[in-house]
Amino acid sequence: MRLFTKILVLLVGMIPAAIFAGETLQTVISARVSMPLQYRVDGVVEARQQATLSAEVAGKIESVNFDVDDFVEKGEVILRIRDLEYRAQQQKAQAALDEANANLQDMQLEFERNQNMRQQKLISQSVFDKARANLKAAKARKASAEASLAQADEQLDHTVLRAPYSGVVVERHVEPGEAVNPGQPIMTGYGLGELRVAAQVPQSIIGGLRQYRSAQVVLLEDGQTLEVSKITIHPFANPQNHSFPVRLDLPAMENRLYPGMLVKVALSIGSTERLLLPQQALVSRSEVNAVYVIAADGRLSFRQVRPGNLYGEQVEILAGLDENEVVALDPVRAGIEHKRQLETAK
Repeated sequence: MRLFTKILVLLVGMIPAAIFAGETLQTVISARVSMPLQYRVDGVVEARQQATLSAEVAGKIESVNFDVDDFVEKGEVILRIRDLEYRAQQQKAQAALDEANANLQDMQLEFERNQNMRQQKLISQSVFDKARANLKAAKARKASAEASLAQADEQLDHTVLRAPYSGVVVERHVEPGEAVNPGQPIMTGYGLGELRVAAQVPQSIIGGLRQYRSAQVVLLEDGQTLEVSKITIHPFANPQNHSFPVRLDLPAMENRLYPGMLVKVALSIGSTERLLLPQQALVSRSEVNAVYVIAADGRLSFRQVRPGNLYGEQVEILAGLDENEVVALDPVRAGIEHKRQLETAK
């Protein structure tokens, strides 16, 4: 859209200003501009990152640090579960590992002594085999103790629930003092700024969208448009309404949109030519819209037109004006000159 605006601004600059009663009147030549042909559908804002955190160990909740609408930084502690039992399990596992290490050292020394004695043929093969089996069993007990300690460490870590990414809390499922079990929902949140729009696109226009891969999201509050960073089209249609689900990723932005909000999606499905004029040239009086057209002989005429949609600072003219006509950009001064011309002609 910025390109079309620049084209028209350049046209304005190339047009000689009309001279009326010693004053200049800036003009513009009406021109048709090739623009995307758009089709609008409703869309709903979704969070690209949204998750419900669940408890991974059983226990009583000691503290909950955030509530609904709170912003949470990545890695911040959301919740703590009472960890006395898990610390005891960790200490027990650590003690078992220490014992396994000590036993392994004894079995290693015993094996080395028996190995030397066997080389000197001072002990039987069965005694040596037993020493080797004892060493192997000691190594296995150490590996088992290490696994138990790793499990105890992990369970202790799970008593502290941290935010996987920065975002906003949208639902809190538990309160301090409650007992929770593994898998029980704790808190739901979404990643702030990482949003997308979900829309249902009719079968009749999906071909144009696949070809052009261009769309804009239009805010209902002020009509401002947001560029789409990525378009994902589902490979199959909904058999109930024969429309295709489409996801449109939005670039990272400030807190202007929130999940669940309704927006309009302008899909580019082709191209068309539109007759555009700067909005400042349009005169609106009651239900009448018009422009001041300057003829080749310098005569001004008040021409009624039918405006269409706005494109930035440009307005589409649907009827009442042809291409390559000269239009006054300052309707107030043009109106004064038009009145003077009418009085002079009497």
